[in-house]
Amino acid sequence: MHAVSVGEVLSAATLIGALREKFPSRPFYVSCSTIAGRELANRRLAGIADGVFYAPIDYCWIVRRVLRRLRPSAVIVLETEIWPNLWREAGRFGATLSVVNGRISDRAYPKYRRLAWFFKPVLTLPGIILTQSESDTARYRSLGAKQARTSANLKYDVVAPGPPPAEIADWVAGGALFIAASTMPPDEDDAVIRAFQALPSDTKLILAPRRPGEFDTAAEKLRAAGISFARRSHGTLDGVRCLLMDSMGELASLFALNSVVFVGGSLVPWGGHNVLEPALFGRPIVTGSHMHNFAAMFGDFRSAGALRVVRDAEELAAVVTELLRDPGHLGARAMELVAKNRGAAQKAAAAIDLGAPLTHRPVRWFWWMLSRLWLAGVAIDRRLTHRKRLGRPVVSVGGLAMGGSGKTPMVLWLAQHLHARGVKVGILTRGYRRRDRQPVSYQPGEDAPVELTGDEAKLFLAAGTAWVGIGQDRYLTGKLFEKNVDLFVLDDGFQHWALHRDLDIAVLDRLDPNAGGGVFPSGWLREGFDALERADFVVSPRKTIREAPPSGRYSAFCGIGNPASFRQTLREAGIEVMDWREFPDHHAYTLDDLKGLQPPIVTTEKDLMNLPRRADSVHVVKIGLDVENGAAILDRICLLIAER
Repeated sequence: MHAVSVGEVLSAATLIGALREKFPSRPFYVSCSTIAGRELANRRLAGIADGVFYAPIDYCWIVRRVLRRLRPSAVIVLETEIWPNLWREAGRFGATLSVVNGRISDRAYPKYRRLAWFFKPVLTLPGIILTQSESDTARYRSLGAKQARTSANLKYDVVAPGPPPAEIADWVAGGALFIAASTMPPDEDDAVIRAFQALPSDTKLILAPRRPGEFDTAAEKLRAAGISFARRSHGTLDGVRCLLMDSMGELASLFALNSVVFVGGSLVPWGGHNVLEPALFGRPIVTGSHMHNFAAMFGDFRSAGALRVVRDAEELAAVVTELLRDPGHLGARAMELVAKNRGAAQKAAAAIDLGAPLTHRPVRWFWWMLSRLWLAGVAIDRRLTHRKRLGRPVVSVGGLAMGGSGKTPMVLWLAQHLHARGVKVGILTRGYRRRDRQPVSYQPGEDAPVELTGDEAKLFLAAGTAWVGIGQDRYLTGKLFEKNVDLFVLDDGFQHWALHRDLDIAVLDRLDPNAGGGVFPSGWLREGFDALERADFVVSPRKTIREAPPSGRYSAFCGIGNPASFRQTLREAGIEVMDWREFPDHHAYTLDDLKGLQPPIVTTEKDLMNLPRRADSVHVVKIGLDVENGAAILDRICLLIAER
């Protein structure tokens, strides 16, 4: 979902919430183009979106790289962000393309009309274009987008932000307050300052320039006017009449304070800004006449008598003075208008096609050739490798994908259920990234440092249901303790040709069995799906939560093959993510890796094994599996043991 700046990010939050009701297991990613949009997205979308990033520059090779990384089934563009390469590559990649809350302003429309020959083929690419108003629909269709249709303005569904900072609320302390929101150059700050100087002396001003580059300029203007002020980034509020908001993302919460709000960008020919956030709190709203960026919304508010329009600083001072003395029903009408127009997010969610989660990914000829070479190498390796046989039955658990399919939980599931049937199980694993290369074995529940075992082997030991043998040569490792067990479970062994197996279990990721598009390097499959013919069982298990910390807001991190699955698990556990970090699979953590994460912190069982011992107060979500018809697998394994 592409949300260029602040307003679109707010719309994205409501739309993702509506889409999650229909598709709870899908990961959602949001791209932004501005600093303010990115900073707001990091706060507002924490726990809602699975990732936030800056939008790629619209060059084909950059866009393709991002699409390969995210593997989206759908691309949703908010408002008027016509990026030809992104739109075209999304379709070629197999993703559906939708434009939501589309609009074309009065100022932009003549330019689009002159370039209609260019925009027409681009605007035919989206499957659907949902617009804010009938006039927007007519404009899109005149440019060639016959699939455009009127929905509703998504911005009416914006959710009220949290309470204002306590120190600012104390500074206002019930007095008269004038908020100048999102002021724009060249001289809108001057008009606000002149208007403020004409207001009663007990009135306080919060001045919030739209652009960070204007913060210092606004400070100089306040200083030159002789107005005592403090900057939000530093300084105390004691004894000042004005607060200069030189921070990002806090402005919306200030509308909860009893105030009269001037929405900037409207006294100068910029086109205005969104009036909905002060309307959510029923505040009297004042704008200039230049509101063409929000023409439909501005018309609705003006027709409903839900705002006042001024032409200059003198009118601004007079109207603000009047409203501070008697706001009348202005704010109440604004609040009623917002309530009346809600529901756009649900309408959009019903209309958007998110596509199949495993849409076919086109493979270019170069990558297709490399995939053929990879498969040829796998076939030669399999044919030339001599298989050795251990003295106990061997059951392999593996998959087609390179990591992240649920092999480790499946091994633990087998060990637990076979142990419950009285079977002495031995797990053979290579011990990825362990320091010691000599094969070793450990009794069930025995403790050993992760440096000697690797994270997955330590997880097997902690379960206490199986012997664990660790070594690159699984045959020599198994010989160390085969007299102590009835059965070996070969971890990640579907492509381990050097050891004879009596039973093969292949595990597929139920969210993405295609592993990003095909055989390596086109995707992350080690073999094609025809390799499943040699499997005795193909399992696509559903993960369940065995144990989780209390629901609430947490910082979260992980270093696993499929981070999106952990995000989904956290949502199912009722955990809202306020800060998120990803690390490479099997990452060996240092204390520096966790710096800046605010407690409480949550991670996976596997990552817990790689944490330094001094990393205290980290909560863990423990995962189990629900294997449909799992008894059939266990019965078959027990029969193997009896036959041997």
